Amino acid sequence: MLHGFFDAITGKHHEHHEATKSSATVKGSVLLMKKNVLDFNDFNASLLDGLHEFLGKGVSFQLVSATVADPHNGNKGKIGPPAYLEEWITTMTSVATGETKFTVHFSWDESQGVPGAIIVKNNHHSAFYLKTITLEGVPNKEHIHFVCNSWVYPVDKYKYDRIFFANDTYLPSKTPEPLKRYREEELVHLRGDDVTGELKEHDRIYNYAYYNDLGNPDKGQDYARPILGGSQEQPYPRRGRTGRHPTKTDPNYESRLPLLSLDIYVPRDERFGHLKMSDFLAYALKSLTQSLLPTLSAVFDTTPMEFDSFKDVLQLYEGGLPIPQSPELDEIRSHLPFEMLKELVRTDGERVLKLPLPQVIQEDRNAWRTDEEFGREMLAGVNPVIISRLQEFPPVSKLDPKVYGDHTSSIKASHIEKNLEGLTVQKALKENKLFILDHHDALMPYLRRINSGSNKIYASRTLLLLKDDGTLKPLVIELSLPHPDGDQHGAVNRVYTPAEQGVEGSIWQLAKAYACVNDSGYHQLISHWLNTHAVIEPFVIATNRQLSAVHPVYKLLSPHYRDTMNINALARQTLINAGGVLESTVFPGKYAMEMSSVVYKSWKLTEQGLPDDLLKRGVAVEDPANPNKLRLLIKDYPFAVDGLAIWSAIEAWVTEYCSIYYSNDAAIRADVELQAWWKEVREVGHGDKKDEDWWPKMQTLAELTKTCTTIIWVASALHAAVNFGQYPYAGYLPNRPTISRRFMPEPGTPEYHELEKNPDLAFLKTITSQFQTILGVSLIEVLSRHSSDEVYLGQRDSPEWTTDRSALEAFERFSHKLIEIENRIISMNQDASLRNRTGPVKMPYTLLYPNVSDLTGVGGLTGRGIPNSVSI
Repeated sequence: MLHGFFDAITGKHHEHHEATKSSATVKGSVLLMKKNVLDFNDFNASLLDGLHEFLGKGVSFQLVSATVADPHNGNKGKIGPPAYLEEWITTMTSVATGETKFTVHFSWDESQGVPGAIIVKNNHHSAFYLKTITLEGVPNKEHIHFVCNSWVYPVDKYKYDRIFFANDTYLPSKTPEPLKRYREEELVHLRGDDVTGELKEHDRIYNYAYYNDLGNPDKGQDYARPILGGSQEQPYPRRGRTGRHPTKTDPNYESRLPLLSLDIYVPRDERFGHLKMSDFLAYALKSLTQSLLPTLSAVFDTTPMEFDSFKDVLQLYEGGLPIPQSPELDEIRSHLPFEMLKELVRTDGERVLKLPLPQVIQEDRNAWRTDEEFGREMLAGVNPVIISRLQEFPPVSKLDPKVYGDHTSSIKASHIEKNLEGLTVQKALKENKLFILDHHDALMPYLRRINSGSNKIYASRTLLLLKDDGTLKPLVIELSLPHPDGDQHGAVNRVYTPAEQGVEGSIWQLAKAYACVNDSGYHQLISHWLNTHAVIEPFVIATNRQLSAVHPVYKLLSPHYRDTMNINALARQTLINAGGVLESTVFPGKYAMEMSSVVYKSWKLTEQGLPDDLLKRGVAVEDPANPNKLRLLIKDYPFAVDGLAIWSAIEAWVTEYCSIYYSNDAAIRADVELQAWWKEVREVGHGDKKDEDWWPKMQTLAELTKTCTTIIWVASALHAAVNFGQYPYAGYLPNRPTISRRFMPEPGTPEYHELEKNPDLAFLKTITSQFQTILGVSLIEVLSRHSSDEVYLGQRDSPEWTTDRSALEAFERFSHKLIEIENRIISMNQDASLRNRTGPVKMPYTLLYPNVSDLTGVGGLTGRGIPNSVSI
């Protein structure tokens, strides 16, 4: 009976289209993905869509003229008659990609001009993902291509027609008159300024909100967090609006979804694609392990929550840790999506969490402990953006002395001169040989509050010498605490110098660990979350609200926004929220996001480009004779060397591209969409900083190209540099501990005796606990994976993203330049004289290897590749 039903449908369908075919003059090819394919063959969706086809309610397409206006429709482009997708039921879906190719025939003659847009109406029951439409045989324009990449919901979900523009590129003033109104109306729909209430899955609305959804005051004071954004005390970039109703306790806070829900609103086209989502679900177990905390807290080995030795730590990678049978786990299992937490809740007797061996210990289990590797990771590790040149000795503080007293460092020349290789401090300063990893000022105001809990944290300053062989030698680590008599009395400082043997050697290893804890927390909160994820989101929103899809700057920037709103929304749901994984695994705990807001006070877009950042940190000096007009003071600085090559390539591409559309500065000032975009970024998206005088005015081509280069750099290369090394370097937690749970042992105490007797155990008892390690490492394994549908810098997901030949040729030159850079990186990594490229751990620096030449779509924990966007 079912076969007969489908025969009836398909027979009807053929009959329905015979008449259309005979009069058709334009053939269309439509590439889409059916929802039922993406939903694991949802039979109901398939059946209902077939029924709609049978009733003559298919998917219709109407061409819109770019050259002939319709006086009866406000002089908008003339709309052709509907044409329907043919053979919906019988057209086969590609198993590999989930894509289906359909044919559609249009009645369209020369008098209707050249189509420039297409209206799509979905009369089915379920949505589909529309990838591309290609027209062949158009009068006067043989081939027209539409890059859609959009979910199209049934018509009853919209109050307007879904329209897609051909892949031509126009400034607002150059748009053909018949298309201008369509262009303007589409932006109004995307802004949705008149829409109130909670946004639904099918909504396509881009709007702004404060970070008022991290806390949950309805659960009690422990879950209250400050609202970030909208105040001088807690400024923050804006995030995407969801419109969820306020909490019962406080109407200023937005209510939260259940913990395990991934259904947090972002505009539908900003959600992960089906491949990315399945990858994400397969590994998302790790980001949701907090759900298992009560059940697993006492499971691990004979001393719960502790590693007893480094051999114990290695069990995570070499043997795994067993998990017990328990009714609690069965309960959790029954509530989770099919792939979620599959490793942690297995019942087949396999060990839990046998993690991949991190690169930092693949070649040598102990090289991470060397001073050379400790210094090298400041130049080629996961956080290579903090180290700066020491400009005065002893180091000074910028904390307000009226509030915090004197925070000048206690480091003296006598602490370091024995290790300066014959130099005095002043001579080393003058010769630009002294560098500092400074985590004093950012942390000190919070230490009293952080240390009132179970974490015991210092603020740290680490001084290093640039040796003649190009490596950095640690000279001294200063660990500071607030004065016990009050903040106004300054800090209590302890100074530690390198040692290799005995208890002094063990104390030095601990001092390095405390400095690493500071660097790990700052990395996650600032270098990674704030300076890439959070600051880019307002640009994503403003671009979609103010720049049409046919605008050249939209086409330039949109690949660099892919998945950003989605990953940020998921982060607010499970990672950076009150009680989330970040608070559980990184030392600032409940103060984490508040601290990032304080650091945002000094954020300037104009300092985010790599050359400006290097100059600001004093690790480079201006030098007109060099590329980028600067010279690195640390020649073998892998992040900076590779980064400057990438920056130059991006800058050349952006300059060439923008010059195609803007012949002079007047064209920049006359572009109404561009000016609206920039005004909104400044005044709304980063609105807490709108009155600061460093903002570019967006009056010149130079300002546009520098701004776009910076946006692309931050979203692609900077994010890659601080994200994809997380598991390779920090997957082995002793190398990058995120928490310290006790202070440096004092002579005469049981802890000091333990340090003398069993230094490894004392070290492991000080840093991140066993369960926190499992939680944190599991999370960064997810965050460090390249998805199988990654689109790398120098690649586009559609080769026909524009019709402008000059833009396509410029992009091809950009791609070739990046491949040249790949080859250069491989060559430098094989050069033994460049010791920081691989270091004692024998781990080549590939975090800024573009990977544009890789078309395999494999992904995984590769530790290399620059995706176009902040997408994980």
